[in-house]
Amino acid sequence: MFIYKILKAIKPKTIQHYLAYMVAGLVLIQLGVTWFLISDLTSNLLKEQIGLRALQTAQSIAHTPLIRTELQRGDPANKIQDLAEKIRIKTGATFIVIGDTENKRFSHPVPERIGQTFVGGDTGPVLREGKSYVSEAVGTLGRSIRGFVPIFSDEGKIIGFVSVGYLSASVQKSIAEHMDRPLVFIAILTLVGFVITACIARHLKRVTLNLEPAEITNLYLERGAVLETIREGVIATDHKGEIRLANRAALNYTCFNSSELVGKYIDDVIPCAGLKHALTTGESEHDQERIVNGQELIFNIVPVLKDGTVKGLVASFRRKDELDRISHELSSIQEYSELLRGQTHEYSNKLHTIAGLIQIEAYQEALDLVARESSGYEEIIRFLNKAVPHPVIAAIVLGKYNRARELKINFEVDRESTMVDVPDWIKQEKIVTIVGNLLDNAFEAVLEQDKDNRNVFLSFTDLGNDIVFEVEDSGPGVPREKMELIFEKGVSSKGTLRRGLGLYLVKQRLEELGGFISVSPAGSGGTLFSVIIPKVRSIFL
Repeated sequence: MFIYKILKAIKPKTIQHYLAYMVAGLVLIQLGVTWFLISDLTSNLLKEQIGLRALQTAQSIAHTPLIRTELQRGDPANKIQDLAEKIRIKTGATFIVIGDTENKRFSHPVPERIGQTFVGGDTGPVLREGKSYVSEAVGTLGRSIRGFVPIFSDEGKIIGFVSVGYLSASVQKSIAEHMDRPLVFIAILTLVGFVITACIARHLKRVTLNLEPAEITNLYLERGAVLETIREGVIATDHKGEIRLANRAALNYTCFNSSELVGKYIDDVIPCAGLKHALTTGESEHDQERIVNGQELIFNIVPVLKDGTVKGLVASFRRKDELDRISHELSSIQEYSELLRGQTHEYSNKLHTIAGLIQIEAYQEALDLVARESSGYEEIIRFLNKAVPHPVIAAIVLGKYNRARELKINFEVDRESTMVDVPDWIKQEKIVTIVGNLLDNAFEAVLEQDKDNRNVFLSFTDLGNDIVFEVEDSGPGVPREKMELIFEKGVSSKGTLRRGLGLYLVKQRLEELGGFISVSPAGSGGTLFSVIIPKVRSIFL
C-alpha cells in the first residue's frame, strides 16, 4: 500500500519507469529490513562472543592460586593489580576488576580507583549465589559488557569476584566494521535487481506491443464499451478454444450469463458452430449459417494470428431472420428506386408527347392527355389528405398506387376508408411494413392473371377500439392447407426468389403491436387478408 501511494504520487509515464520505481521501492524496503536483521544478528552474535570471552577470561583469573591467596591476605603488595593488568593487556579487555565480598576493588585500569567500591550494581548473583554470568551495565568507564565469576577459597567459601569487561562503544565499532562486507553484498544485489528490472521492462514492452500501462487501461475500457455497442454477438477465445470474453448480445443468444460463459470451451457452448476448425487451420470463415439453441445464426469467424501462429479466434454472429429482414427492407428500397426510375421515364415520355402536341398545334389533344393523367392522381391525393392525415401511412398507399399503375394493376382504395385516430404508441413505420407487404403480396398474386382480371382492393378504418385493414386480390388464391403456413418464414406459394419473408414480417409486426391477421378466400376467387390492431396497448407488450 505504501509503494502504491508513492507510485500514485509520482505518476510514472512508461512501463520502464513504473517497474523501476516499484523495484526501487521494494529494494529499499528489503535493504532496510535486511540491514536491520543483519545488524541485529551481528550485534547479538558479537555481544554474545565478547561476553563469552569475558566470562572465560574471568574464570581463568578466578582459578589462579595467587589471586585467591592475595585476596585472602588483603593484597598488601598490590600483586593482584600487577597480574590483572598484564592479563588485560594481553586479552584486549577494557578492564579487569577483582573485588572482595564487600565490592572493594583490588585492581582497576585506573589505579586511583583501587580500594573504591565497584560500580554497576550487578554483583549480587555472583557474591550471594556464586553464579557466573554476563551482564551489561554502566560503570566508572561507561557502559560495558562484563563477565562475572566468583572466587572461592580452598574451603569452598566465596571470598570475592572477578569482572572482565569491554566497553559497549568499542563493541558497536567492531559491529560496524563487520557490516562492511554485508553492505557491499546488498549493494551488488540492488544493482543486479535494477539491471534485471530493466530487462523485464524491455521484455514486457515487447509483449504488450509497445503499449504503456495507461494505453493498455484505455484499450481495455474502450474494448468493453465497443463490445457493448455491437448488436451482434461477439465471442473471443484463446488458442485452446477457452472463451475469454463475450458481449451482452452473445450472452443473450447463448442463454448464458457472463460467469457461466467465460472460461468454458467454445465447443461446449456452441457445439454445432465448428469454431474449432478456425483454431486448427487458421482460416477465416464468413457468413456461415449455424443453428444454436434452435436459432439460425450467421457466423463470421476470424482467427487471431501472431507471427503466423493462431493465438485464438473472434466470432461474431447474428440471427438470420434479422439479416433477412434488413435484406428485405433493402430490396424494398431498391424496388421503390426502380419504380421511381420507371415513373420518371414514363413521365418524361408523356412530357415529350405533350410538347410535341403543342408544337403541332394539337392543343385539345394535349389538354385531354394532361386531364387524363392528372385526374387519377388528384383524386387519390385529395382522398388521402382527408382520410389519412398521417404522412408516412399516406405515402405508402400513394406509392403502392403508383406501383400498381406501373404494373398495369387495377388498384382501388375504398373511398369510405378513414385512418385518422392512430394512437401515438403505434409506430407508423410498423403499419407501413404491414400494409406495404400485404399489397406487395397481392400485386404478385394478380400478375399471373389476365390484364382484365388484375384487381386489388384496399380498405381501412379506425372506427371503434381497433384499427382494421383489409386487402383483397383477384389472384389464384391460397390453398386451404397452406393458409396457416404462409406466415412462416420461407413459406410461399410462388416458388421464386425473395419469397416467403413479407408475410412473415407482417406477422412479426402484428405480434409486436398485439394485433392479429386472418386469411380467407375472397369473393373474386382470390384471397382476403384481414388485419386488426387494438388501439389500447396491452400490458404484456
